[in-house]
Amino acid sequence: MTEKTTAELEKLRGLIDGVDNQLLHLLRKRLDLVAQVGAVKHAAGLPIYAPAREAAMLGKRREEAQAMGVNPQLIEDVLRRLMRESYLSEKDVGFKQIKPDLGQIVIIGGKGQLGRLFAQMFSLSGYRVQILDKDDWQVADSLFAGAGLVLVTVPIGSTCELIRSRLGNLPQDCILADLTSIKEAPLNAMLETHNGPVVGLHPMFGPDVGSLAKQVVVVCHGRGQTQYQWLLEQIGIWGARLVEAEAVRHDKAMQLVQAMRHFSSFVYGLNLCREQADIDSLLEFSSPIYRLELAMVGRLFAQDPQLYADIIFAQQGSLEVIADYLDNYREALALLQAGDRQGFISRFNEVARWFGDYAAQFQRESRAMLQSVNDMKTG
Repeated sequence: MTEKTTAELEKLRGLIDGVDNQLLHLLRKRLDLVAQVGAVKHAAGLPIYAPAREAAMLGKRREEAQAMGVNPQLIEDVLRRLMRESYLSEKDVGFKQIKPDLGQIVIIGGKGQLGRLFAQMFSLSGYRVQILDKDDWQVADSLFAGAGLVLVTVPIGSTCELIRSRLGNLPQDCILADLTSIKEAPLNAMLETHNGPVVGLHPMFGPDVGSLAKQVVVVCHGRGQTQYQWLLEQIGIWGARLVEAEAVRHDKAMQLVQAMRHFSSFVYGLNLCREQADIDSLLEFSSPIYRLELAMVGRLFAQDPQLYADIIFAQQGSLEVIADYLDNYREALALLQAGDRQGFISRFNEVARWFGDYAAQFQRESRAMLQSVNDMKTG
């Protein structure tokens, strides 16, 4: 490389460094403005996540980027990353308290990860939170006496027994709710045990989320919705998206969404372990999509095995769904063993038709995720 080329490169790189510095200052300014927005939302009791505003803003920025000769996806990726950071920052200013006259909130199992998360969110909203764990039952009666909400977040296997044996003497107007990943049995147990307002909740996320913005919380109504409506509004202010569902329909979906998926990941990891696969080599030769799949399997084994055993073993129906999955796997394996390439293509097309327009939608949505994985791999 000639001295002239070197000098030209250094000059251009210096200019790029200057632009990067301007970008940093603009990002800082944007984050400061977002903090001011968060303060206004907090005072007004508005959710930190406003989907219509976000969609309109992204659409406008994409149009502007297109007009400037900038890839619209680039500006959307940048803005979405900024918004994730903004949601984390907005949480730091706290949230408006919807029910100031509630009394205290008692979280049973509040020392667990999910319990701690909800204790933090209620505390950020100004509520007085009491934790009741397995060694604290000697003070349970005094805690329940002043409780406006009792929230149960204990292992699925002991949820119904705990409700029936321990929660029969709550104040009449106290809300009884749970956070378990199955809903029919706990909801019935709460309705049978407590005569006051009852609601079943299922947070569709792990306790390691930095913000509840855009996270889904399933709501299964029990009794006294007008009395616990404030609770749903409070969760909405945290940024979560509420999805209402009947308990039976929810549990049927969870057999596929959770039990079968987690069991499949478990078997995949078990097979890699038994094969003594070299993970470094797998990563070295992996495409972004395989790296993402491997990361999701590895993520499972970084967490509490008892939690996932509870999820998989919780419903008898999960066994049937997993058995059906095994039957379909055997059928596909038989095609491979028979060398039936056309049979494989026929099954592939059958599934593609079933997915319909969702296949193309998921392909588009996955592109951004895969690019992020590739950036992590090469960064």
